[in-house]
Amino acid sequence: MKVFKAIFSIAITGVLIWALQTKFGDVPPLGEFLNPSTGFWQNAESKNIIPTEKLKLKGLQGKVTIRYDENMVPHVFAENDHDLYYVQGYLTAKARLWQMDIQTRSASGRLSEVVGPKALELDRYHRRMGMTHGAEHTLQGILKDPVMSKVINAYSDGVNAYIKQLKPGGYPIEFKLLNYAPEEWKPINSAYLLKLMSETLAGGSNELAMTNVLDKFGAQVTNDLFPDYPNHEDPIIPVGTKWDFKPLPIPAPPAAFKAQMLASMKDKDKIEGIGSNNWAVSGSKTASGYPILANDPHLNLTLPSIWYQMQMTAPGVNVYGVTLPGAPCVVIGYNQKVSWGVTNVDADILDWYQVKFKDASRNEYWYNNKWNKVTKKVEVINILGQKPLVDTVVYTHHGPIVYDNADIAKKGRVNIPVGNALRWIAHDESDEFKTFYLLNRAKNYTDYREALKYYTAPAQNFIFASADNDIAITPNGKLPLKYKDQGKFIMDGSDPVNDWHGWIPFEQNPTVKNPPRGFVSSANQSSTDQTYPYYINWKFEGYERGKRINDRLGAMHKATVDSMRLLQTDDYSIRAQDILPTMLKYLDASKLDNTQLAALDTLKKWDKYFSATSVGASIFSNWWIKFYTFTWRDNFEDKKRLLYYPTMDRTETLLMKEPNSKWFDSKTTPVVETASDIIIASYIAAVNELVKNHGNIGKTWQWGIVKPFEVAHLGNVPGLGSGNFVSGGTGSTVNALIDGHGPSWRMVVQLGPQVKGYGIIPGGQSGNPGSFYYDDMLKTWQDGKLKELLFLQSVAENSTRIKRTLTLSK
Repeated sequence: MKVFKAIFSIAITGVLIWALQTKFGDVPPLGEFLNPSTGFWQNAESKNIIPTEKLKLKGLQGKVTIRYDENMVPHVFAENDHDLYYVQGYLTAKARLWQMDIQTRSASGRLSEVVGPKALELDRYHRRMGMTHGAEHTLQGILKDPVMSKVINAYSDGVNAYIKQLKPGGYPIEFKLLNYAPEEWKPINSAYLLKLMSETLAGGSNELAMTNVLDKFGAQVTNDLFPDYPNHEDPIIPVGTKWDFKPLPIPAPPAAFKAQMLASMKDKDKIEGIGSNNWAVSGSKTASGYPILANDPHLNLTLPSIWYQMQMTAPGVNVYGVTLPGAPCVVIGYNQKVSWGVTNVDADILDWYQVKFKDASRNEYWYNNKWNKVTKKVEVINILGQKPLVDTVVYTHHGPIVYDNADIAKKGRVNIPVGNALRWIAHDESDEFKTFYLLNRAKNYTDYREALKYYTAPAQNFIFASADNDIAITPNGKLPLKYKDQGKFIMDGSDPVNDWHGWIPFEQNPTVKNPPRGFVSSANQSSTDQTYPYYINWKFEGYERGKRINDRLGAMHKATVDSMRLLQTDDYSIRAQDILPTMLKYLDASKLDNTQLAALDTLKKWDKYFSATSVGASIFSNWWIKFYTFTWRDNFEDKKRLLYYPTMDRTETLLMKEPNSKWFDSKTTPVVETASDIIIASYIAAVNELVKNHGNIGKTWQWGIVKPFEVAHLGNVPGLGSGNFVSGGTGSTVNALIDGHGPSWRMVVQLGPQVKGYGIIPGGQSGNPGSFYYDDMLKTWQDGKLKELLFLQSVAENSTRIKRTLTLSK
């Protein structure tokens, strides 16, 4: 028996040792993960800070002093540009290495290497859409510029200086969870981040769904339901702005302006609310007599935060703002003389072309009445635990064939292979970092305009304010010259008429400086009124956020920083203001039960604010969504093909101006329904759903409870996010908090003789969940408050907010 117990114990020990060294699915080898010297224990950080520290850092050309404030924001003082960007790379890697790594892997189609086959579809999509193709061209553009070549290489060297000194015990916890090690950082990785941002902000499309709509309903219905300009609009460039240029000739559309659809292609939908707000108010409307600029970019919110705060100082530059981890320069911020910010333009810079191949070899495609040679790129996707996947991507002059081999068009008895090619501005050579490099050093409006010349994609509304009392806004980027509605549908790739026809000249991009109304603003709505001669896109974000901002700014006098802060967190619903009276008018109260009547009474008393404690907001939101769905589902829910739903704006117009429209009639009933029938049916369904999910009307119906919100971990690791919390706002309010995305950085800058900046991110500076600085600013952000930003004028300036000084030398 003793021998048996000994053998059994040895066997169990062996199995346990094997198990602790083996990765099971998503679980890392527990032996390594629990190892006291190298495992997750090493990632715990003390809140206690070493006041002063000196380090030698190979690769520096001089001395660099970093002064950290109470939130661990580094204030970097370098003696030259090389060291400034070298240390930016070093410090960012120290705080956010895994974030930099995983975002680069995502963009380059290499997630499967570390997470396995679950990421294969995304990896294959990113390879096929040409993310590497675009990143290589961007890097090519950067390296052509002698200044930016030095910047990008210095930044990469700084990242690698940190990686080289890192031991396994110090790896960020996500590397340990996934059981892999950091790689050397390459300059192209920074270019990948630009491609990822382009995909996030300009990678959505609706051409397939719109082509299906056109095929199903015809041109007349499509034009009616999907107009080229919304009924409601308050454009970015004020209505009536004169265009002081002679426009280029507008290309003519092809005779047959309609493309054949491909049933296999998938559209990547756009989400309401992603896009951002910004505005700048002239000194004529402020208490100080100098401009105030505000910006809050709306993106998917994560821990670690999307942005990393930093002050960067060297001869010729002293700038504060947020940086993109993995990329040089400050992206949104201010210096002593100017401030700037960005929102998404939503320009149509991504188009799909149906391409016909000669045969199954896909070596030639039909274009301009002849067969043309393709180029091919072999993509090898390594997959954790499996054999690599080898995928050959075909490139035409339009771009890569993203969707291939999925549909066969028949011509007589011959099968003709077809594919969908992607023409995307993000594939072109570019040098966007040059824009930010110049903005960081800008002193006036002339410098601002010069900086924008270098910006390609994704197109952004660059807002500007200066101590010279200038304000301006420019929907800016490299915008293709197109015929009207070009790219609204999938296009025939064989016809040269459908190619992009050059570019809108930079000088003719819409812009306005110091308008009479005393402010400029954007919230992703239409760039201009209909007098602008060029086509930018047929669809932008709804006008509601922009309208509310403009209404508030127009009424402001003696505005202050706090005026701007309150506007950034404004929850008032222009949508409810526009349509709720009509919805109530058509609601027959005699058909409601007691609970529905109680909800109606609450709704009638509602102030139209989407505050966290509002019950009316929950009722209205649920009702409007049900009404929208009930109106269109009969005709646009199709299991066989994807159809694009009409916009919220078109739905509002239908309700208010066409109450007897055929679109309100349900195919499932013998009677002919009108708006009033859909109004009551959707209202009853909305209230009943609230009762089912949240009980009887009361506190459990408050908007912050009905709409739970979380700042999740970037890798969706349970327990490393914020957890659910109540919040106000929704996608169509200025405070656009919905479904995990919203203001990723709130910033307000008061220009003047002494510039003052205020800002907050929804998290912290550190990417380490074991650090106090992982989410130490989240509560301030949740409360809608801003922190005054510490903008040091010299390395020797004293401040009680400085908690640590780090000196680096070669």
